Amino acid sequence: MGTGLIASYARPGGNVTGLTNIGAEIGGKVLEVLKEAVPRLAHVGVLSAATDVDKLFRKELEAPARALKVRVLSLGIRGPDDIESAFREMTKEKVNGLLVRLQPSLYSSHFKRVAELAMKIRLPSIGQSPTWPEVGGLMSYGSDLNAQYRRAAVFVDKILKGTKPEELPVEAPMRFEFVINLKTANQIGITIPQWTLMKATKVIR
Repeated sequence: MGTGLIASYARPGGNVTGLTNIGAEIGGKVLEVLKEAVPRLAHVGVLSAATDVDKLFRKELEAPARALKVRVLSLGIRGPDDIESAFREMTKEKVNGLLVRLQPSLYSSHFKRVAELAMKIRLPSIGQSPTWPEVGGLMSYGSDLNAQYRRAAVFVDKILKGTKPEELPVEAPMRFEFVINLKTANQIGITIPQWTLMKATKVIR
């Protein structure tokens, strides 16, 4: 809603509907998962693109961060050339956790570089796509994209049969994926609590 595309989730209005994973709920949950795995987490860097959508995400993260007693350092980047300067800023500000918000569709070729930089300074990190732990990040928590694609097909079917987009409430994710990379945990000296491991949908060993 904060992007101005819809009036509300229940009644989007106009000619737009669909699925979303933007909001304080998902950002807060991602931060909560990282805090559970790394109880000493006190200052987290949020690495994201410098877009209006990501600004909204960072703004909505403020309240959950306060509740978890975690300070947030927002690092909006405009392109791959800004990545190393963002890490220099995190080192300077002594952050002890990283939330990666970069979209795989735009930054997938740079994920490994970001993961290596995080590992170099032993920074526990979490992303919202399984791509992140697969290239060496510590963990990810986010919506199950395959499930969302299937739901998108339902929307298309209803619209093709005559339902107006404004009559279809925007849906938040209903299924989530939680992936942990234990090899990365060992490399950066993090012990993932057993109860956290039990919640994972996938563990990379």
